[in-house]
Amino acid sequence: MQILIVKLSAFGDVVHALPVLSFIKKADASVAIDWLVEDRFADLLEGHPKLRKVYRVQIKNWRAQGILKTLRNSTQLLAALRKQHYDVVLDVQGNIKSGIFTLFSQAEKRFGFDRFSVREIPNLWSTNCKVAIKETDFHISARAIAIARKAFPACQPITLNESPSFCSTATQMLDAKLHKLKLNKKPLIMLHAGAAWPTKVWSLARWQQLAFKLCNQNNSVLILTWGHLAEKNQATQIAHAAGKNAYVWPRGSLAELVALVRRANLVVGGDTGPLHLAAAVGTPTVSIYRATDSHRNGPGNMSHSRLQSPFVCSPCLQKNCHQNTECAESISVSDVYNAIYKRLHPIGS
Repeated sequence: MQILIVKLSAFGDVVHALPVLSFIKKADASVAIDWLVEDRFADLLEGHPKLRKVYRVQIKNWRAQGILKTLRNSTQLLAALRKQHYDVVLDVQGNIKSGIFTLFSQAEKRFGFDRFSVREIPNLWSTNCKVAIKETDFHISARAIAIARKAFPACQPITLNESPSFCSTATQMLDAKLHKLKLNKKPLIMLHAGAAWPTKVWSLARWQQLAFKLCNQNNSVLILTWGHLAEKNQATQIAHAAGKNAYVWPRGSLAELVALVRRANLVVGGDTGPLHLAAAVGTPTVSIYRATDSHRNGPGNMSHSRLQSPFVCSPCLQKNCHQNTECAESISVSDVYNAIYKRLHPIGS
């Protein structure tokens, strides 16, 4: 049997969908699984032992191109999908973009969300096996597994964590960088202050206060990661406020980021890809939630601490809000610091 998973983006959502691989393989170890993903996130999947092939698609400029031009530019990929004659397609994205590839795969069985769970209604035209999401499938990883469970109903439950692929070369490069900085034998706390929405971000002042407290009261070594120039500037300001032992990490490949979160003793961040990546590889985390729901999106086992904004409207799922400034400061530095301390010094350790 040949199966195609369609999960194009985003960073954290691709990580959340990884447990589908173990679910399918537990049901039938002989199946061949391929994955269609946006090119910039493909390194999370390349070389994964449970995957046969990773299809890369560049869809960042789809909105500017329009659907017709996009289809013309994707003809080779669409032809490759049809040629593979997939038995089953699992669309765990649920939007228009994923629906195009799901439909044009021409697979006999195309599973996706029903009209109450789908992200964008036109996606319903692309699937012929609709899946209703139960209240028990509240977590974002559980929603993806619910699609797979419909295709493989006899499979037993599994953990919601699945590690992405990792590259030994990237690990060696990381070790060399840490050795050069004389950090190779020191405990590291990784901070990732950025997020895709303004309403997911903790305030810069709070991050600066936390960094200072960690470096000067806890004598921690901080690694600050970033995704784009604005986040790099933010990381630089946080490192400057820390005063010592804080390093703005140069941006590398996703393989290098996987190596870094595996090496870190703790990762602190908001509802963002690097934080979910850390949880997937087994690194303890402390995560901060405002517009999104910590119970739905956050890591779920005992190695992780989640803090939700106390605002009555949180989680609001709004990308913009007139109370953004106040909400960004609604979680205290002391609460985050205490959560970090408990992760670094668990009872009985």
